[in-house]
Amino acid sequence: MESSLAQQRGSVQRQAKTAGASMLPWTPPTASAPMERSSVMFQPQCDPIAQPELSDMIDSASSKNGVDPSLVREVARQESGFRPCVVSPAGAEGLMQLMPATQDQFKVADPFNPVSSLEAGTKLLKQLLDRYHGDLSLALSAYNAGAGTVDKAGGIPQIPETQKYVSNILSRLEQ
Repeated sequence: MESSLAQQRGSVQRQAKTAGASMLPWTPPTASAPMERSSVMFQPQCDPIAQPELSDMIDSASSKNGVDPSLVREVARQESGFRPCVVSPAGAEGLMQLMPATQDQFKVADPFNPVSSLEAGTKLLKQLLDRYHGDLSLALSAYNAGAGTVDKAGGIPQIPETQKYVSNILSRLEQ
């Protein structure tokens, strides 16, 4: 476990160095000020992206990829709380919590860059919506648990985290 944490911290520190000003005021964790761990994600110290800037980025990614901006916003809210520096215990990184394989698939050089993260996360949402013929529950399940898990389950998998994830996003979209 400590080895995994050290690898994640190292990854975050390397990404922060290359991300430049977009990461400020994030401070890499140290032994005296480690990342706090919740049941879902590590939350390094960085502020959420300001709403006017976030809205512009979401609108741009959404229009390029044909995805409802409200959906992109709610996925980003659920995944990271709009914090671009978040790293999950599973290794998902950034605003849209992209796994390394997804980062490679969409050629994301810096998962902590919010524009790159939103672009790739929105492309992934579009692919999943197409794969599941517009079924939002299945697309969200696949975003959270992976398409293979959804396919194997034949629907929303019986994973409490995934069920809560889908329910939370759908309920906010209905408001």
